[in-house]
Parts: sequence; structure tokens; C-alpha cells
Amino acid sequence: MTRFILLCGALLPAALLAQQAGGRWEPVAHALGTGGNTAGETYRATFPRSDLRVRIGDVAVAPALALTSWAGFAGSADTADVMGDLVLTEREVPVVTRGLLGAGFDVTGIHHHLIGETPRVFYLHYHGRGPAVQLAARLREVLARTATPMGEPAAATRPARVTLDTAALFAALGAHGRLAGNVAQVSVPTSGSAVTLDGRALPAALGVNTAINLQGVTARRAVSTGDFVLTAARVQPTVRALEGSGIRVTAIHNHLIGESPAAYFVHFWGDGEPLALARELKAAIDSAR
Repeated sequence: MTRFILLCGALLPAALLAQQAGGRWEPVAHALGTGGNTAGETYRATFPRSDLRVRIGDVAVAPALALTSWAGFAGSADTADVMGDLVLTEREVPVVTRGLLGAGFDVTGIHHHLIGETPRVFYLHYHGRGPAVQLAARLREVLARTATPMGEPAAATRPARVTLDTAALFAALGAHGRLAGNVAQVSVPTSGSAVTLDGRALPAALGVNTAINLQGVTARRAVSTGDFVLTAARVQPTVRALEGSGIRVTAIHNHLIGESPAAYFVHFWGDGEPLALARELKAAIDSAR
């Protein structure tokens, strides 16, 4: 048995083992075949669709901007919740829908988040509850039926890098975020973030924080997309704040089923000077709270 364990360890990349060492979600990461920070109360795995070549006008959409599938885990090893968002081609939608339902997951949304992208991209939202490792293994089997890359995306698939002044952007947005390749990302709680499902509070890792992503196009131009998570009362003020500043609202819908209170997701597309865009988004964040 010891020899078997050592052999399995030798087959995994050293960096992956280092990321997973000692984490409570380590078995889940192994089952998914991915890494990440496994030591917290929740675990979130991402799968960028670096295989897709999606454009909106003259902009090549970076995976970190709007083309990343993900899975968020919370709860215990025996009874975990997993929720996420899978980025799919039209051909993959029925394959994944059947796969998830056959594996015991609920499908809670199938729709678009963007307008005018080529080729069209679908977003499928799902929820599962059960033993965490079992959920992860079943999810990996479903993802294997798609062209989703399960490893590090090749550098050649990424849009040309444009340096963003992240310190200035985060200051303008009023929240500290992170840089994922060419994309500045911010996650903030808004009016729809405090929701429960079957009496359980949903943590941010399960997708209930407002997400704002900005991708540099040139030194003086950025595009932005994401979603505001809102209670019913804050939907129209936020839509008006976005549209009033020239940021296009691209979708209003639900990602969950049965949550309390109901959470509405408002997606958007902005295109402009980076700091000006960030200030406009900050005004919308204020409307969303």
C-alpha cells in the first residue's frame, strides 16, 4: 500500500502537490484533477476555456474575462454543496445537461451572459449535494465530455497582454482584487449576496458575490463584464446606473432555484477608458447595495 501511494504521488506534478498539501479539500482537488487553495472553509476550482476563440467586435475575449468554467464547494466532506457555471458551445449544451442530470446534479440555468459574441457561448449553472469527493469525480466525468482543457492553458491561446494599472483600478472600484493574466478581477458583496438555500447560507465561493472583470485592450481602452447579484428591489436602480453611464446590460436572470430571498443576476458589457470605466462601475456597485 505504501508503494502504491508513493507511485501515485510521483505521477502528480510537484507544483500541484505543493498547492494541495494539508488542505481540507485536497481529496476534492485530486478527484477534479486540479489544484488551488484547498485549506479554507470553501474550495473553488476553475477551468478556463482557453480552447475557445471568442470575439466581441474587435476584442478577443480572454478566458479570465468571461470564458471560465468553475465549481465552488462548501459544507463537509460527507454533505457538501457544489455550485458552478460551465462555459459551453452549443453542441456541448445537451451533452452536459444529460450528463449532469444522470449524475444526480440539478441544472438551474442555461442561457447567455454576453451579446454579440462570435461564436455564441452558453452558460450552464448547476447544483449538487452529497459526498464532496463523489460530486467532484462525477463533475470531472461530465467535463470530460466537452473540450474543456483540464490543465494549464497554452500561452498562445491568450490575447496579447496589455498592462493595467490595477492599483488605480481597484481604488476606483473601492475594492481590492486580483490580476488573472490580462484581466483585473474584483468580487464584492451586494444586496443579493446574503441568500440561503434549504436553510444553508451560501458563501461567496458558490457564486453569490458581484463579480467585475476588466481586460486591457490598449493602454487607453479596457472592456469589462461580469454580473451584479441583486435583490429584487435593487435590480432597476442598478440597471439604470449601468445604462445611464453607457455600460450595456446584456442579461437579467437567475442562476439559482429555491434560494431565499430570490437573487437576480444582471450581466453587463462596458468598453472605454479603464479608470473611467471603473468609476462608472463603482457607481453601479453603490446602487447594488
